[in-house]
Amino acid sequence: MARPVRTAPPADVPPDAPDVPTAPHQSAAAPAPAPSRWHISAADAARIATFAALTAVLGMPGSLALFGNAVPITLQTLGVMLAGALLGAWRGALAMLTFLALVATGLPLLSGGRGGPGVFVGPSAGYLIGFVVGAAVIGLIVERFRTLTFWRVLAASVVGGMLVMYALGIPLQSLVTGFSLQTVATGSLMYLPGDLVKAVIAASVTVGVVRAYPAASPLRHGAKTPKTPPATSPAA
Repeated sequence: MARPVRTAPPADVPPDAPDVPTAPHQSAAAPAPAPSRWHISAADAARIATFAALTAVLGMPGSLALFGNAVPITLQTLGVMLAGALLGAWRGALAMLTFLALVATGLPLLSGGRGGPGVFVGPSAGYLIGFVVGAAVIGLIVERFRTLTFWRVLAASVVGGMLVMYALGIPLQSLVTGFSLQTVATGSLMYLPGDLVKAVIAASVTVGVVRAYPAASPLRHGAKTPKTPPATSPAA
């Protein structure tokens, strides 16, 4: 059997010091990994449920169908704008998916007391898809800003809550009703004033909430955890 080789002690170690097995220098404990951006905490789940419920409540005043349009005017798109601006992209979209899942089960949560699977093949089907996509687009835009201002949130609400909704809603409404795309697009012009008012309300509410309660800002989800500097050796 080969004999263990004993190395010479360092110069600063007394010759009569006992042999102590040495181990590589252990640096300070590594910081805990930052939570995934897809992580849902209990607080996030509560906020998602809250905005799904808010969208349902906004349908309680009912709907208004002008000039025989098959798609009524409703306040529920305000819930879409608020969900995207305050929850961020995928949490806002998840809130709208939760709302639509409840509608699909038959709950009369849409304006006018509508609900059930049939609404997803009716004239409003494209706008219902726009609930999810619009909230996600608003959240994506808002999350790109370093700070939230009224005009920035307003711009995000117009893009996601209006342009995206119209881009999805008008073609499907034309397909379902049989009217030409131009006819449906012209009839949809009556939505513009009300949707602009809802975008202004969404921007004002979002900025006010974030100022009063900074933890509600969607920007916190995209914040990067600062890197911990490596620990130095005591002998350094």
